[in-house]
Amino acid sequence: MINDEFYKRRYVLTAIIVMVVVVYICRLFALQIIDTSASDRAESNALVKQTIYPPRGLIYDRNGELLVFNQPIYEVTMIMREMRNGFDTIGFCDALNITREAFDNRVEEIKNKKKNRGYSQYTPQVFLSQLSKEDIVVLQESLYKYKGISIRKRTLRDYTYPTAAQVLGSVGEVSQRDIDRDEYYAIGDYSGRDGIEKTYERVLRGEKGVEVLMRNAKGIIQGSYKEGEMDMPASAGQDLTLTLDVQLQMLAEELLQGKIGSVVAIEPKTGEILALASNPTWDPSLLVGRERSKNYNMLLNDPTKPLLNRATQAQYPPGSTFKTLQALVCLQEGAITKNTMYVCNGKGTKPISCTHFHGSPVSLLGAIEQSCNPYFHCAFRDMLEKDGYGKDNETFKRSFNIWRDDVLSFGLGKKFSDTDVSEQSSGNIPTVAFYDKYFGKKGWKAITIRSLSIGQGEILVTPLQLCNMAATIANEGWYITPHLLKNDTMLTHRHETNVDPKWFPLVKEGMERVMTNGTGRCYQLDSIRSGGKTGTAQAGKGKVDHAFFIGIAPIDDPKIAVMVVVENSGFGATWAAPIASLVMEQYLTGDIRRTDLRKRMATAVINPNVKNMKKRKE
Repeated sequence: MINDEFYKRRYVLTAIIVMVVVVYICRLFALQIIDTSASDRAESNALVKQTIYPPRGLIYDRNGELLVFNQPIYEVTMIMREMRNGFDTIGFCDALNITREAFDNRVEEIKNKKKNRGYSQYTPQVFLSQLSKEDIVVLQESLYKYKGISIRKRTLRDYTYPTAAQVLGSVGEVSQRDIDRDEYYAIGDYSGRDGIEKTYERVLRGEKGVEVLMRNAKGIIQGSYKEGEMDMPASAGQDLTLTLDVQLQMLAEELLQGKIGSVVAIEPKTGEILALASNPTWDPSLLVGRERSKNYNMLLNDPTKPLLNRATQAQYPPGSTFKTLQALVCLQEGAITKNTMYVCNGKGTKPISCTHFHGSPVSLLGAIEQSCNPYFHCAFRDMLEKDGYGKDNETFKRSFNIWRDDVLSFGLGKKFSDTDVSEQSSGNIPTVAFYDKYFGKKGWKAITIRSLSIGQGEILVTPLQLCNMAATIANEGWYITPHLLKNDTMLTHRHETNVDPKWFPLVKEGMERVMTNGTGRCYQLDSIRSGGKTGTAQAGKGKVDHAFFIGIAPIDDPKIAVMVVVENSGFGATWAAPIASLVMEQYLTGDIRRTDLRKRMATAVINPNVKNMKKRKE
C-alpha cells in the first residue's frame, strides 16, 4: 500500500512547481511586455541610434543671391558606460590634440546633471563639437581603438558676403530652457538665436532623422541594422528668400563706415525692406564655430554697442523730417490750407526761432522747402487751439488726442506687431496722461509742448518707423507692414492713415522742392525726380546733433523710400542726405556715377571709436 504521508507530499511538490512556473511566466510577461527597460538595455548593447541632423535651409536675397549656406563640421561623442575598461585616454587626447586636463574637465562637465540635465551613461554625449575635417582625421583613422567613441557629421552656417549681420542673426547651442520648451531639441543641438535665424527657426531647422547601427560584442559597428529598415531620413529645412537687396545692403554699410547710425530702405507699394543697415556692425562669420563665445563677448563689451540694431531698436527725436507729417495732420484737421501764411523773422523769431532767414511771410510749400520752424509751430498751435481750450482744458486735450491718433496712424509710437522684424523698440508719441502728470491737469497748453511741432521734445521714433512714414507719404495715405520675408501674403497687411489722400500730393510737392531749391538741392538725382526732407535732431546737452534725412523716388511713382540717420554729425544736409541719395541712385539705376561722393561718404570718419569688424576671418 502506498505510504499516505509520501503520497500527500507529491501534491505539495506539484503545487510548488506549478507556482514557480507561474511566477516565472508572470515575471517574463512583465519584463517583455509591460516593462521594456531590460530589453531596451539589451538592445542598446547591440544597437546604436545615431541622430541624423538636417541641413538648415538656405537664405537668399530678393534677386536670388545666396546669402547663407552650410558647411560640414564634425563632433565627437562618447557613451560613458562603454569607456570603463581599458580606455586609452592618452592616445585619445593625442588623436584630438588636447590635454589630459581638458579631457578630464570636459568629462566632468558632461557628467554634471545640473549643467547637463539630459545626461545618461547609456546615450551618446557630445564631447567636442564644431570640428573641421583636419581636426578629426587622426582620430578617424584609429577610431576602432576607442570603444564608446563616435564621430558624427553636422553643418555650420557660412556666409557669401560679410554683411547684414543684425538682419540675418546667428545660430548657437540651445539652452536647457530651449530644451524644456520644445521636445525637438536635445543637449548639443543648435537653433537660431536672433534675427531671421530666430524668427524662422521652425522653418529653417528641418526634421531630424535616425540611423540604427548594429555592433558586435566588442562594440565595433558592423553596419546598418536590418539593412536600414528602421532608419528614418532627415528632412532639410526650407529655403528662404528675403526682401533684402544685398548689393544695396552692402552699399549702405559701406557708406556708414566710421560713423554711428543706420540706413533703412523700403519698397513703398509692398512694404518690402530693401536694406536694413546698422553701424557699428560685424562680419556674421565671427559668430560661427568655436570662436563664437569669445567674439560675442567682444561685441557685447564694445562701448559703441554693435549688438544694438540701430535701424529697429535705437530711438531718436525725428527733428525736421517730422514736419512732413505735421503738415499732413494740420491740413487734415483744417488748421491750415495750401495758402496759409505765417511770419518768420529768422533766428529772432519767438518762441521758436528759425535756423536761417528765407523771407517772410512763408507758405506751406515754402516752409517744407526751407524747413521753417516758426511755420510749423504756428500750424501746430492753431490745430490744437482751433476749438479753444474749454473747461479744464478738455476741448484742447480733445484736439491733442486727435493730433496724436493721426500721428499714430502712420505707424509711429508702437512696434509693428504683424512683422517678422523681431528686435524692435516702440518709440513714443506722448499722451495727455503723461503731460497731466508732468505739468498738472491745467498746467500745459499748446505753447508748453511747442517742441513737438518740429519733431523734438518727447517724440521718439525708430529709423524703421521713420522710413515707413516716408513710404506712407509715397503711397499717399497707406502702408504695408515693413517685413523681411518675400511673401505676397503680406500685401493683405495694409494700413490706412487718418489723413485724406487728397493732401499728400501737396506735401510731396514740398518734398520735391527740398531737392530742387531747399536743403537737399546738392543731392538731387540726375534725371530722376525725387523728394526728401532733411532733419537735425538734438542729441542731448553738450552733444553734436544727429543728422536725418527721408527721401522717396521717383516722386511721381515711388519705387523706394529711404531713411538715414548719422549720430552726432550735425546737419542732415551734410551727411544723411548724400548717403540717402547714393542709396536711391544705386537701387533705381543699378550703378553709382557719383564716385567721388561715394568715396567721400565711405571714407569720412565721424566717430573714431567705431571699429571695423567687417574683415572676414581667416
